[in-house]
Amino acid sequence: MQTALDLTVMLPQSAYDYGERSSGGAHGVVLTRPHVVNLILDLAGYTADRDLASLSLLDPACGHGAFLVPAAERLIRSARRYDRDLRQLETAIRSYDVAPDHVGRARDAVARALARLGLSRSDAERLAGAWIAQGDFLLTHQRRRFDAVVGNPPYIRIEQLSPELQEEYRRRYASLYDRADLYVAFIERGLELLAPDGILSFICADRWTLNRYGAPLRRMLSRWFRIHCYIDLRGASPFESDVIAYPSIFAASPGATASVRVATLSTASPEECEAASLALMRGARARCPGVTVSEYASWFEGDDPWVLSSPEHLGALRSLEARFAPIEAVGGTRVGIGVATGNDRIYIVTDEVDIERERLVPLVMRGDIEDGRIRDARRFVINTFGDDGKVVRLDDYPRLSRYLHAREAEIRKRHIARRSPASWFRTIDRVYPDLVGARKLLLPDIAGSNEVVYDEGRFHPHHNLYVVTSTEWDTEALGGLLSSRVALFFVWSYAVKMRGGYLRFQAQYLRRIRLPPPAALGDALTRDLRGAFRERDFEKLDALALRAYGLAALPPFDFVDTRR
Repeated sequence: MQTALDLTVMLPQSAYDYGERSSGGAHGVVLTRPHVVNLILDLAGYTADRDLASLSLLDPACGHGAFLVPAAERLIRSARRYDRDLRQLETAIRSYDVAPDHVGRARDAVARALARLGLSRSDAERLAGAWIAQGDFLLTHQRRRFDAVVGNPPYIRIEQLSPELQEEYRRRYASLYDRADLYVAFIERGLELLAPDGILSFICADRWTLNRYGAPLRRMLSRWFRIHCYIDLRGASPFESDVIAYPSIFAASPGATASVRVATLSTASPEECEAASLALMRGARARCPGVTVSEYASWFEGDDPWVLSSPEHLGALRSLEARFAPIEAVGGTRVGIGVATGNDRIYIVTDEVDIERERLVPLVMRGDIEDGRIRDARRFVINTFGDDGKVVRLDDYPRLSRYLHAREAEIRKRHIARRSPASWFRTIDRVYPDLVGARKLLLPDIAGSNEVVYDEGRFHPHHNLYVVTSTEWDTEALGGLLSSRVALFFVWSYAVKMRGGYLRFQAQYLRRIRLPPPAALGDALTRDLRGAFRERDFEKLDALALRAYGLAALPPFDFVDTRR
């Protein structure tokens, strides 16, 4: 029998030196809880009441067999119901894993499960060996299509892999865009391998549904596939171990999307998973307190982010987006991020350091912001760029040269230094001294709500702060709008929700904020916004923002109010 390795495009062994591929990181295996696996198998239509021997199931990354064991048990029960010969089952399941020890453990787990169901040891081991192969699923050539594709693909950022593997994956998979996670390619390949009536049902991190790197995959799904259902597990615990992942389950098949049922599970307990299965598969009412189900009459088009909360919330969001322009299209407003150095320990200094003063730029970091005010910690970032945007000549700055050369070995370890050896001492990002004197608004990267701080023109922001500038707005009045619940509503709608209710205030989400034109506010409302922003009167700011947007109220949404 031909093995997966016989069908795989082989790369140098060094290309695979990235540790064990797994959910939640590049090391170790994170197992999906059995009742969550059963829910995923149900959504894929892989149930024992069907003649499963006539179908084919694919698990592209088997790990220790969390999906394969219950799938094999369902297959055997179905085979007995339909009087199938064991020899008819050898092609019913196909699974891969790149790690030999995972393959061994999965085969052993499946063989033991089959033995418990009454199969002889030889039959159990033969089937397990036929079903599970070692190989990189993303590089295998498949000559068949599958009726069910299920699993928990590995969560690994593409840049963590070897250059050879990155190049090959990107060549094969259009979904690997920007700094995509590898699970995106697993979704793309799984969808490609579906039979005309097949269903893919995966549990994976939900970032692709909102982030920029998920845009090509969302576009592919919108054009060619039907979304059957989506389950939000952000607040639940679907894995056997605690991992920093914000998972969801979705099921898709070839076709066009009509209405979609969206469920939210509070804990992903056995009772919640069973109730979700009945509600999503059979249209039953979700009779479990921790399960909510909404019906979306239409789905998202093209590469639009999947904004999933409630139809009421989505309706309010779409209405605002239809009436107002994006933030960067209003009032000469720009959203950016502070400077990344590549080694803050070296490039962020005090004024006591022996470096030419003109090479030091005042810096504000996240920890310098307290109660809406900036505390001057007397920090500076070393500016390795000239006014022309080019890297400076160290010969022109002997004290800077002496400082950097004393730390050269550590500086050269950075990726930017290896990529540009001639300018080995440069910071990752360019420092812009002119930004220091500009009036601007600063927002921390991670927060429960929009903690907007005004800088009248004293500092350059660090990369853990986002910066908003404008040529036409009264900056403090704009700060008042951006500090309101209305502005937060936009970010909350699109941003990845983290545990504890915190949000990532990244530029891609801040740019989703819509604004009225500055002139439309009038002098009185502008003055009131400025005053309430200075006083940090958030209750008043929320009311003023509703007036600015012509709203009576917003749909309720949960967030951690860290503004106060």
